[in-house]
Amino acid sequence: MRNADFRLPVVIALAVGLGATFGLGQDSEKPAAEAKEEPKAAARKQLYTGKVVLLEEALERRGVKAYEENKGQVVLETFDGRMFPVVADWRGRAFYQDERLRDRKVELICNERPGVPYLQVLAVFTFDETGSRRFTDYWCDICAIPMYEIKPCDCCQGDSRLRFRKQDLPDYLEGPARIPVGRRTATGEPSSEDAP
Repeated sequence: MRNADFRLPVVIALAVGLGATFGLGQDSEKPAAEAKEEPKAAARKQLYTGKVVLLEEALERRGVKAYEENKGQVVLETFDGRMFPVVADWRGRAFYQDERLRDRKVELICNERPGVPYLQVLAVFTFDETGSRRFTDYWCDICAIPMYEIKPCDCCQGDSRLRFRKQDLPDYLEGPARIPVGRRTATGEPSSEDAP
């Protein structure tokens, strides 16, 4: 009888141990530490057109009162009336720093991600007085280095200047991505009217 009393706890301990080892009786979800991250949605390069303006000015034109917390934020205001906030990253930061880039017609190549309303600017095109497209960046004449925001040259620490170069849109923009978002109808179709 003593052997039977001893065997029962051993069998129970083994069953519990094996169950824990093989995940029996647990939820099918993995613990947070073991869960795999959701794959990030791939960014799509998209052409946007309009004018980059201060958010508070754009809201004021629409009759929306904004407080000082919005001060300094910029948005792309498309010619069809939509607003897209611009991320102040390595490329978009220039619009926050340099008022010469604001309130003028621009074409922006941006990363577009599902569920993210902010524009992540990859390339800036402005237009001169004749309407010619110009790739826009900053340039150090001494070191021949392009930069994408107002700051001293990364190499010589000298001054950089705003530079405009005639350049067509890149070839990687094909199909619908080549039609600027600011020239689409509310349904996403290309607009029949050219923007001013």
